[in-house]
Amino acid sequence: MESGLNFIDLILKASVLVQLVMLALVGMSIASWAIIFQRRSIISNAMDNAKKFEQKFWSGMDLSKLYNEVTARAVNPQGLEALFVSGFKEFARHKKQSTQSTGLVIEGTHRSMRVALSREVEKLESSLSFLATVGSISPYIGLFGTVWGIMNAFIALGEVKQATLQMVAPGIAEALIATAMGLFAAIPAVMAYNKFAKSVEKLETQYINFMEEFANILHRQAASSAEVKQHVSA
Repeated sequence: MESGLNFIDLILKASVLVQLVMLALVGMSIASWAIIFQRRSIISNAMDNAKKFEQKFWSGMDLSKLYNEVTARAVNPQGLEALFVSGFKEFARHKKQSTQSTGLVIEGTHRSMRVALSREVEKLESSLSFLATVGSISPYIGLFGTVWGIMNAFIALGEVKQATLQMVAPGIAEALIATAMGLFAAIPAVMAYNKFAKSVEKLETQYINFMEEFANILHRQAASSAEVKQHVSA
């Protein structure tokens, strides 16, 4: 004698609307896990690359040599390398125009790095909004399927003269599966979103700190070059 309820049978015997709700939740869960694995890899690589580049940057290596090395290795630099390339390229371009003051050179360089920073953070945050959406709406979608299934169960119960728990149990059980699926989709999405959002915030802070320190280095170089030019002209 079989005991308990067969979940596969409950899903197959559920109403069409409840089945559609379950299918939607399964699809959202699969998409969430795909994004979770993708974001995990991308953010982890970004952290590793940022650490390696900072070590090389602060090793005392000549900035021009480092710029040539980065641009030769990567067509589209990512992370801190993108900020460095953007800032140094703009700095070199402004520096060729000897009529510009140090303040204007650094302002243009800083502006270029802020644009690069915005682009890099946007890349890191890509698809995180989908995880937040899944985490927010999945329980409600599952609850909708539950309410609909229970409503159908009680309607069917009202059509018989003598109701028993055995008659109503399958309908309620299939309805509750929708809620369970909603939670199954929502919980990993919320946990992953919170973790990734914190990691992106940490990376953004690291990028901003590097940008400010790099701007200070370029400011000292520009000021030193301006002093040399003044002595030569004098």
